[in-house]
Amino acid sequence: MLVHRSDLQPLPSADTMPQTTSFKIGEKVRHCKRPEWGVGSIAKIEVITREGRPDRRIWIRFPNVGEKTVLASLAELEHVETDSLATAASSSPTLADMHARADAGWLGEISKSKPEDMMIALPDAATDPFIPVGRRLKNTFALYRFDGGSKLIDWAVAQSGLNDPMSRFSRHELESFFQRWRFALDAQLGKLLQEARKEPGSLEDASRGAPPAAMAAMRKISQFR
Repeated sequence: MLVHRSDLQPLPSADTMPQTTSFKIGEKVRHCKRPEWGVGSIAKIEVITREGRPDRRIWIRFPNVGEKTVLASLAELEHVETDSLATAASSSPTLADMHARADAGWLGEISKSKPEDMMIALPDAATDPFIPVGRRLKNTFALYRFDGGSKLIDWAVAQSGLNDPMSRFSRHELESFFQRWRFALDAQLGKLLQEARKEPGSLEDASRGAPPAAMAAMRKISQFR
């Protein structure tokens, strides 16, 4: 059977291919807009077509929230070298991490670090001074997507690493933790805004796509400076 050239679909060129071909199963990546998820490992990659263009659907296992599925063309994934500082700064240990690593069990670890201290701690990705201020700002802005209402449980899952934070804490406790965490977040943003003054352009770049709550917090902090 003859096939007309008009029936043939041209192969995608390097210019039309999204920047997704560099991802491989087993690689370590960080979701730049979700730094508190930690450094994840790529478990599966599926080639798909989206809006007429080739794309990749990627399954990633994150230590703090489990497996997530993202589109490579939309998710801001960053390769992470396992022996780099970025791995150590990806996220702070969660309650679930403590439980998994505890030699003396859950109670042994709790005696060393109180759960409430960990629930109000900010991720290292937002506070580590070895990370460029622009990246810390971006990571800090991303945390403002959480609120104390409809997304309280989402925040608690990310913060604790527990699939069901309500099995460990009451809602009243979580609300109290969130308020203290948000206070710490605002304080950290204030410090970063001062630091960003020494690096022109870092604030503008970091604030692109920031949640409305982050922009509101920045304006409020700026009023008192």
